[in-house]
Amino acid sequence: MLTWEEDVEVSALHHRGWTISAIARHLGRSRNTIRAYVRGDRQPGERRRSAPDPLAAYLAYVTERLREDPHVWATALWDEVRRLGYEGAYSSFTEALRRRQLRPHCEACAGVRGRPTTEISHPAGEETQWDFLELPAPWGGRAHLLIGSLAHSGRMRGVFCDTEEQPALVDGIDRVLRRLGGTTRRWRFDRTSAVCSPATGVVLASFAAMAKHYGVGVDVCPPRRGNRKGVVESRNRFAAQRWWRTAEVHDVADAQRDFDRFCVEIADGLERGVATVREVAAGEALRPLPVQPYPATLEVGRRVSASALVAFQGNRYSVARMRLGSGVVEVVAATGAVLASHRAAPAGAGVLVRSAEHHAALEAAVLSAFTTAPPCRRKENRPPGPVARALAAALRQEGSEVTVDLSRYAELVEAAQ
Repeated sequence: MLTWEEDVEVSALHHRGWTISAIARHLGRSRNTIRAYVRGDRQPGERRRSAPDPLAAYLAYVTERLREDPHVWATALWDEVRRLGYEGAYSSFTEALRRRQLRPHCEACAGVRGRPTTEISHPAGEETQWDFLELPAPWGGRAHLLIGSLAHSGRMRGVFCDTEEQPALVDGIDRVLRRLGGTTRRWRFDRTSAVCSPATGVVLASFAAMAKHYGVGVDVCPPRRGNRKGVVESRNRFAAQRWWRTAEVHDVADAQRDFDRFCVEIADGLERGVATVREVAAGEALRPLPVQPYPATLEVGRRVSASALVAFQGNRYSVARMRLGSGVVEVVAATGAVLASHRAAPAGAGVLVRSAEHHAALEAAVLSAFTTAPPCRRKENRPPGPVARALAAALRQEGSEVTVDLSRYAELVEAAQ
């Protein structure tokens, strides 16, 4: 590798008519090195690789994924290429991204400035921080993911809620705590109207009764100081970028199962000092939970499907309101009339609950409307991208060499536009 001074000297001597051999003897370099710099094949300050670049086979895939989503985390992209066979370390992967400048520039993000922060000591088993993460859902509307994070170890768990109102929050807290395996001595929230008065920060009497049921204290962040609960804020960002941005989920139940897996396999394996989150969390000494959740009444609005079913917590009930801990789901009309009452199935079980009377009535309605006309077959599939999938399929082929047909690549790009 030549320095910039040597490169200038080579250029000057070459223009004066010196031969390659003469320049090589003058600078004490090999003739092949001098010839490469004269031809412009090499640049000063860039050392030639002695081993093949492990990212070369995956370069087209990584470039396409960054074109599709310029803000995808490098860790999430590294997860993807590892599943395709990439064996390089994360540090080598990010170094290759920076060296090749593969990530597109975003002017809007370039001007964002961070706020000053500092580390706060959290004793083991002392504090759980709570926050809702609002996500655009691929099945339509917004998904509300309630995340609870242990401030000492950083372990997080989360559940999807229908709304961010107090009954849904109470139900979500209980489900998160049972995933964590217990509760800390105190809970911390921002100034959400489901917990306190946003103006004064005074905890609502209805939420105070719930906190007493679990035997915990409640702390509310000062106004405009949401980063006081920085542990859960960082967990929110981690979940949104490392998991949600690249997750292939189709409904709430599917998303809940995949997020539970992500928390156990990925989030618990993060390093927390000299140990992992999983190892630090083992010393949290969480307090046991009550046998039954707090008996709040959870009400959600639902549109009845063409099959006379309403969806609730990953199950479908025929013709919802549930009192937490009662194990009974009531279907209530807008007028307040109770249309049906069912025994609640386990959340996310995918069970269809329908009484015999409702089944007979629905069957009669379906048969009376039977027609021989062909159905309208409209199916949508929106994967990460056709070009990325084609490149991924090529990477999965057997053999050490990967061949990419550039003409086919151009056709896919035109089809995707």
